[in-house]
Amino acid sequence: MFLVGLTGGIASGKSSVIQVFQQLGCAVIDVDIIARHVVQPGYPAHRRIVEAFGTEVLLENGDIDRKVLGDLIFNQPDRRHLLNSITHPEICKEMMKETFKYFLRGYRYVILDIPLLFETKKLLKYMKHTVVVYCDRDTQLTRLMRRNNLSREDAEARIKAQLPLKDKVRMARHVLDNSGEWSVTKRQVVLLHAELEHSLEYLPLRLGVLTGLAGIVSLLYLLTHYLLPSP
Repeated sequence: MFLVGLTGGIASGKSSVIQVFQQLGCAVIDVDIIARHVVQPGYPAHRRIVEAFGTEVLLENGDIDRKVLGDLIFNQPDRRHLLNSITHPEICKEMMKETFKYFLRGYRYVILDIPLLFETKKLLKYMKHTVVVYCDRDTQLTRLMRRNNLSREDAEARIKAQLPLKDKVRMARHVLDNSGEWSVTKRQVVLLHAELEHSLEYLPLRLGVLTGLAGIVSLLYLLTHYLLPSP
């Protein structure tokens, strides 16, 4: 099995593309959901965040106040690095757990929905394929203004706060252009799924695991046959 990192930009249509992949039966892991999960009360990352940033980052119910925490690390690289050093290992653990579940169920590939795939680059090394959901700047601006009821100025500010989609396009292996009709985008998704599903890149890992399991079974057989007394 191999991993496919999927990203996009604000109002580029990434969520809609993810829905199509899911309708096609694809395994999808939302890294944002995992990131929220690992900082819940009772988890190691929650305890370490409170130790590092104090109880001021807590809501009344004990959950992390994401806005307060975000304000604390805003424009402070050292604090942002500290937070990442706490959360990223836990996110990777959960991500690998979820991926292994899909591996056992026989999926050939798993899509990881990673909003900051190219910005942080933390997970890029695990991705066999990278996909960006793209749309041109004018379309992105129009969609964002309509969706969030924003002024042109506010919408432009939100877009400028992100890595430009054209930069992500240059770094991605696959590009899904969502600038035009949705039916065209949907066809691109179906074709990409077919390409990934028929790829043989999943075989090396699966064969390696099966070989390892066969070796363990053979070893257990030999140990049972030669070390245990005969009846």
